[in-house]
Amino acid sequence: MALDADEEILQDFLVEAGEILEKLSEQLVDLEQNPDDSDLLNAIFRGFHTVKGGAGFLQLDALVNCCHSAENVFDILRNHKRKVDSELMDVVLEALDHVNAMFEQVRHHEEPTPAPEELIAALDALAQPAGESSPANAAVAREEQNESNEASSGDDGGDITDDEFERLLDALEEEKTSAPVSSGDGNESSGGDGGSGDDISDDEFEALLDQLHGKGQFSGPPETGKAAPDSQDASGDKVTSDEASDSKGGDELISDDEFEKLLDDLHGKGGSPTAETAKPAPGPAAKQPPATSPSAKADKPAQPTGKPEKAPADNGKAGVTPAMPARDANAPVAETSVRVDTKRLDDIMNMVGELVLVRNRLQRLGAQSEDEHMHKAVSNLDVVTTDLQSAVMATRMQPIKKVFGRFPRVVRDLARSLKKEINLEMHGEETDLDKNLVEALSDPLVHLVRNSVDHGIEAPDIREKAGKPRQGRVTLSAEQEGDHILLSIEDDGAGMDPDVLRRKAVEKGIYEQDAADRLTNTECYNLIFSAGFSTKDQISDVSGRGVGMDVVKTKISQLNGQLSVESELGKGSRIVIKVPLTLAIMPTLMIMLGDQSFALPLVNVVEIFHLDLSKKNIVDGRECIVVRDKVFPLFHIKRWLVKGAAGQPEPENAHVVIVAMGTRRVGFVVDQLIGQEEVVIKPLGRALQGTPGMAGATITGDGRIALIIDVPSLLQNYGK
Repeated sequence: MALDADEEILQDFLVEAGEILEKLSEQLVDLEQNPDDSDLLNAIFRGFHTVKGGAGFLQLDALVNCCHSAENVFDILRNHKRKVDSELMDVVLEALDHVNAMFEQVRHHEEPTPAPEELIAALDALAQPAGESSPANAAVAREEQNESNEASSGDDGGDITDDEFERLLDALEEEKTSAPVSSGDGNESSGGDGGSGDDISDDEFEALLDQLHGKGQFSGPPETGKAAPDSQDASGDKVTSDEASDSKGGDELISDDEFEKLLDDLHGKGGSPTAETAKPAPGPAAKQPPATSPSAKADKPAQPTGKPEKAPADNGKAGVTPAMPARDANAPVAETSVRVDTKRLDDIMNMVGELVLVRNRLQRLGAQSEDEHMHKAVSNLDVVTTDLQSAVMATRMQPIKKVFGRFPRVVRDLARSLKKEINLEMHGEETDLDKNLVEALSDPLVHLVRNSVDHGIEAPDIREKAGKPRQGRVTLSAEQEGDHILLSIEDDGAGMDPDVLRRKAVEKGIYEQDAADRLTNTECYNLIFSAGFSTKDQISDVSGRGVGMDVVKTKISQLNGQLSVESELGKGSRIVIKVPLTLAIMPTLMIMLGDQSFALPLVNVVEIFHLDLSKKNIVDGRECIVVRDKVFPLFHIKRWLVKGAAGQPEPENAHVVIVAMGTRRVGFVVDQLIGQEEVVIKPLGRALQGTPGMAGATITGDGRIALIIDVPSLLQNYGK
């Protein structure tokens, strides 16, 4: 690899190739379901071809070889010389895995590890027509396929390679030394002096085009104003306008539209982006296939020296109009986006966070003032700050499709290994959420989808006996609800049996038999998130060890999210995740414990009420309160968080905040309620990092520092 390659070029490759490889995984699984989709076959072929081209420019030979072999397979498939089947897809998907692994090595500036020779040999065997695949002729077929791909690369938008350009120059040199080249009017034109180095003259370029594509294939638009259509030269011979233009040397400029028209004459419409307003060139334009078909990008460097790539808007040539030409449907559109380092977005978000804190401070001061102008100014600042906050947050948003895109492959591979038939449905893929959340949700969702495929969906024979279709269904959906995102994973499998879950909980020592019998069905379903809990009797490479679901619960809790489970025996299960849109700015309920302020994430708050603490009850040695016939454990968090508060007498009346973690609800006793406030989460200092029950800190509207309570961590460390 060219480790000293320009960093900007490398980053461009990583961005473009990364997007293509993400799509390829989904496209390949889709192709297995729709093997006759020619558009899909062409798209996959172009994907491998584009990655191969970029890797070749950066001299990533290992990546080039693997992509090239995969590209050959899809060239055979799109020419209907072989059919798509599961065995072929297994090999291609394995190749894609190796391409992704090499891509990650390149991302970390490491030399990519070549794919195994056995895999390349298997791809080469599949790159032959059906019935002809054998190790003996795989290498020969691959070489023939190489030549075929090079010859057809122009049709697929591929650029001319260095070798192809060298062959063009060699052909020109041979023609120069063997015989004079005949020009379009029958006059011989010299090839120029041989000592011109790498540059070629206009006449040489014209002769090269005539030699490759036949006379008359190249003709530019006639000039108007400067020369008559036919004029006499000094010897009295008739000279066409094109020749008159060429005889002027390299001073004339060729415009972009004329260059596009030249490519259309050479390669036919569609070989490159064309201008519909360009006038047809005089003379016949035979549809002769060229030996090589370079794209517009590749032909431009071969223009005569001294001619710039772009011409002035008005150069006096006919067919060139000041107005923008109407472009073909396939023409590239102007770039409307710009790539920005995420660190810059994080810095901007931090500054907006500071602005929010100042806004909160001014609102508090404005409320204490009786100046009407002050109230108006603070109100305007509030509106502008809120809009700016929303705009900056929008720049950090990404569609959940970034996560969903990997699941067709996950479900496909797992279903094949478990010998199940499963159809994955995805809804709401365009739902946006914070970039950091997209990355953080990736692993939990993989665990949940694998759980639905392994535990939820039954084997085809069992489903058939139960009167269900042989093919199971897993549905993955996302939707926005206020300032939260709801993600759900649903299957139409066997569902969960509460009695089995109770028995497993007793066997694993999580509950005593009496306590297990008192569990509601919903509480039984939530047992699957307990550490070490599994309903599988045998351990496999997919499940049975009791790890995974507890990791999911921990991760979702760290994101200030909630998990809930619904299930019906024989019908299926549904797991719902609720997470905030962003992690940078959090709506909270500000409370007071003694003279210290704390922030409770509003996502955890269910309800608030005033309570006469003399009416509390004791159940199993723990204080509880009864609200609307429901029993909630009661915790005096002031004893945990405020120094010296443990020995103080309890007040007769207090505010109680009911908070939720998943399906569990408890009551927190607080001294005072301040109100709702949006806060900016600041990380704790090095000395306080890892403090149980604390998610971070913030600055309140009155300028004081408030700690943000991490409810799950607080109960885990103190609630026992």
